[in-house]
Amino acid sequence: MTIDWASFTPWSALIGGVIIGIAAAMLALLNGRVAGISGIIGGLLRPSFPDVTWRAAFVAGLLAAPVLYATIATLPPIGVESGDPVLVSGGLLVGVGSRYGAGCTSGHGVCGLSRLSLRSVVATVVFMLAGFATVYVVRHVIGT
Repeated sequence: MTIDWASFTPWSALIGGVIIGIAAAMLALLNGRVAGISGIIGGLLRPSFPDVTWRAAFVAGLLAAPVLYATIATLPPIGVESGDPVLVSGGLLVGVGSRYGAGCTSGHGVCGLSRLSLRSVVATVVFMLAGFATVYVVRHVIGT
């Protein structure tokens, strides 16, 4: 494996991580809610009206952030090397997995770990191991 040092951006990654941490902490401290995307989106799909406002604002912020960022910097090129069936299947598997896992990677990895939730520790370890295994199988067993 080689690292593309020209595209390595530790400062922007650090700043992004800090912003995510601050946003998750503010949502927890000010609203008493966890910033797990699957739960936030799920709450929008079956809305209760006191909750729908903050959930919609959170999702709007997620969508607006790259647009605002593009006004001050060049967005990196996005290349997708899979076809539509693979992307749709992957999206469905992520959705099913987040329902069975009682949350998504953002909820468990960012918010659950910061709250020292044992369930989130186990879920995050499983996410990571599954990712490692998938990369190994795709690169070394299937050979793509």
